[in-house]
Amino acid sequence: MSTVIFYNPKCSKCRTTLSILEEKGVDFEVIKYLENTPSVDELKDLLNQLNMGARSLMRTFEAPYKENNLDDESLSEDDLIQAMIDNPILIERPIVKTDKGIVIARPPENVLSII
Repeated sequence: MSTVIFYNPKCSKCRTTLSILEEKGVDFEVIKYLENTPSVDELKDLLNQLNMGARSLMRTFEAPYKENNLDDESLSEDDLIQAMIDNPILIERPIVKTDKGIVIARPPENVLSII
């Protein structure tokens, strides 16, 4: 099985999710998305797989969300995706992708449904 976790080491939910994967003996790749931001196409693919719009994947309480007026309903999906590329802290986490599916591991136990 191919497993990827989009990870922020400062995030307790990410660390807990990583621990669950380790406890279950899952081999996985860690993508520190703040350092290795997904491309526009990769982010669009994740959104498609998650079956959600860009705004639903955004951390709306982060400073860049407010500073860039991203609550403006007239912004397009492409505008919101570009904002996440420019400010990856806005991307909700952790995202875990396996051969069985993809989830936002909030709560971390969500990952159990796809491993």
